[in-house]
Amino acid sequence: MTKAVILVLDSFGIGYSADAEKFNDVGANTFASIATEFFKQKGRQLALPNLTALGLVNAATEASSGQQANVPSATELKGGYGYAQELSSGKDTPSGHWEMAGVPVLFEWGYFHDKTNSFPPELINELCQRTGVSGILGNCHASGTDILVKLGDEHIKTGMPICYTSADSVFQVAAHEEHFGLQKLLDFCLVARELLDKYNIGRVIARPFLGDSAANYARTGNRRDFSVLPPAPTVLDKLTKANGQVISIGKIADIYAHQGITKNIKATGLTALVDTSLEQMAQQPDNSLIFTNLVDFDQNYGHRRDAIGYGEALEYFDTRLAEVMAACDADTMLILTADHGCDPTWPGTEHTREYIPVLVYQPGMHAVNLGKRNSFADIGQTLAEYFNLEPMQYGDSFLAQISFK
Repeated sequence: MTKAVILVLDSFGIGYSADAEKFNDVGANTFASIATEFFKQKGRQLALPNLTALGLVNAATEASSGQQANVPSATELKGGYGYAQELSSGKDTPSGHWEMAGVPVLFEWGYFHDKTNSFPPELINELCQRTGVSGILGNCHASGTDILVKLGDEHIKTGMPICYTSADSVFQVAAHEEHFGLQKLLDFCLVARELLDKYNIGRVIARPFLGDSAANYARTGNRRDFSVLPPAPTVLDKLTKANGQVISIGKIADIYAHQGITKNIKATGLTALVDTSLEQMAQQPDNSLIFTNLVDFDQNYGHRRDAIGYGEALEYFDTRLAEVMAACDADTMLILTADHGCDPTWPGTEHTREYIPVLVYQPGMHAVNLGKRNSFADIGQTLAEYFNLEPMQYGDSFLAQISFK
């Protein structure tokens, strides 16, 4: 029997990468920054015994050229640990996920660079004409929570959706679930997705929210990402083509435009995402991959520049990781990784170009240093070999480095 589980700690970078200068991210380090702020404000070190036992601190220290995060190392390791450099041209969610599935993004995404009046007038005009709205609000770079405070009341009054972007290749639309309507928002985003193809924009994101004033506007769990297709078949495609199963939990299916997915399960919040992963592991069939994105780390803490909240979420996840590891049988490979960084102490609110952790666990395996991986695609190549699939075009498998007691 052959089973695998990938848990993506969304945005959990462990040190600025070799090409970080190109992104103005030299010095960014999500893990180390969280640990430093946590110690300053809470007066104690982060408690991550299960992550550190899998080699997180060891991998982070190597990725940071010897700069150790303010987290105690484990006295005994029980997994494989390494760190990976991104090949893809951007530091966005699709690029990171596609690359870890064996398909790096080697082209340049389209972007809306202007901070205000971000979208071309012809795009706005056609979008409004085709969807029947009288206009849009926002039209700028913005934080998704700040813009609700700023424009939420006007949105409810006028019925115009709030459209905004960021440094990523993205077009985001916020609308009130009750006043605007969830289905109307999704239909609006589908039209936007079609129109944005010629601009080479990676994702359109529907951001529904509820509340009755700026004091309590809050996003709901009905977020939906409309992504373009990966430029080549991913390891997910190859596994499903070989009659395997890929079980998506959270936003994974949206990121891959629902391609290479056999089962799609929505869950909102870190607790629910871990619970759902454990439920699926308990009934996981042979020749299958459970793939979960733990988005809270990124959207609730990284982008909101909440280092303490990030640290507390990591500690909570670490307690649940013990359950996940206990749920792994001898035929299950568990991989913990990330898709980019999002240092909550770094200027701005955008992702940061960082190495990601690659932590691997199977019951009974020897601890092993997997070293520096030259691409996130090493994960996809390893899975291709693990499931006895046709090799991916990119990536080097680390399966041969894993041995058992």
